[in-house]
Amino acid sequence: MKEKEALPSGVIRTCEILCVGTELLLGDIVNTNAAFLSKRLAALGISVYHQAVVGDHADRLTSALADAFEGHGRPCADLVILSGGLGPTYDDMTKETVAKFFGRDMYTDEESLDRIRTYFERTGRVMTPNNAKQAQMPIGATVFQNDYGTAPALALSDGKRTAIMLPGPPAELEPIFDEQVLPYLRRYTDGVLISHNIHIMGLGESAVEAVLRDLMVNAKNPTVAPYCKAGEVRLRVTAKSESVDKADRMCAEMIERIRKTDVEKYIYGVDVDTPEAALFELMRTRGLTLATAESCTGGMLGERMTVMAGVSAVYLGGVVTYTNEQKINLLGVKRDTIDKHTEVSEQCAAEMAEGACRLLGADVAISTTGYAGPGGGTEENPVGTVYVSVATERGTRTERLSYSGRKSRDYIRTAAASRAFLLAVKAIME
Repeated sequence: MKEKEALPSGVIRTCEILCVGTELLLGDIVNTNAAFLSKRLAALGISVYHQAVVGDHADRLTSALADAFEGHGRPCADLVILSGGLGPTYDDMTKETVAKFFGRDMYTDEESLDRIRTYFERTGRVMTPNNAKQAQMPIGATVFQNDYGTAPALALSDGKRTAIMLPGPPAELEPIFDEQVLPYLRRYTDGVLISHNIHIMGLGESAVEAVLRDLMVNAKNPTVAPYCKAGEVRLRVTAKSESVDKADRMCAEMIERIRKTDVEKYIYGVDVDTPEAALFELMRTRGLTLATAESCTGGMLGERMTVMAGVSAVYLGGVVTYTNEQKINLLGVKRDTIDKHTEVSEQCAAEMAEGACRLLGADVAISTTGYAGPGGGTEENPVGTVYVSVATERGTRTERLSYSGRKSRDYIRTAAASRAFLLAVKAIME
């Protein structure tokens, strides 16, 4: 018989994430659950101090639970969230292991069992006896029913310590967490964390820190932290408060302080996903159209534009002119330009962008040409040199980018594409 649910008795402030599954340790499956859960927990004001992956082994999982709840050299967790190991087979042992850790016996949750039977009937599949194992629950558990698969999720608490167990597949874990676990956890938090991201391009991480070091070191709430990815720097401004509105205001004040520094001219947006998203929104609001002409990026500009829904309102299309003959035949680049300056030059990039405008009838066109490596390059333009150009009705501007040294081919192409989008944003805004 199902007993009264055992619930947390106080505020949950710290959490550890344990992802269960030998397949994760072998690299057969990419672990995206930890990143998803960390973001959701941060928004609740719950700090994640540690993440771990544990194989399908009861003793190791028990040891990981003890480490999380007892600290063992790190802050003790009020909450442990586990993903995986809730299936019907013998090696799915998360529930049983956690129940034993909490000293709880198991019972059959009839509602879960009925839902599992209904799921198999609805999908026209035969329910084997071992599927009934998924309806076994620790006494006192809070059950979160699964509308996306067969394994229910659950929470188990002894008042001071709480474990939440979620199915491993992200298509099940994510909606169950958002729809049922989030409301459950909100009852046990004392604030919210809100983050806003400032996107910077054209200034490296060390240069950004040199300008903002005092502010970063002294800022406690909100905090300011830099992060890097190919070709850009992201500043994450995070505030903790009792309400979303107050945390947002605190972040806005910090962002305004940052905008008053020399970093301002390198900011291409706040809370935009990518440079191309910033360009898309700008062009959409101004009623402009875009074309692309690519050599070294090989279609990356077009691909990054077309993954965005609704971009057909802006993006007319593009051409990949990888050979000199196609630059000449399709885009109208002068043969004399290539003979005199080579295909990797400011002049060639400019004529490619202007040619794309003519060819597709666009208001704005972006072009790229360069040496992405590992071979090629010249003394004047070594591997890692890329020219990006933007043509508009007000003229054409071109930049020479240099990613020489230890940069990979993928890095060079990705970073050059991002800078090309940013150059277009600047050209339109100015």
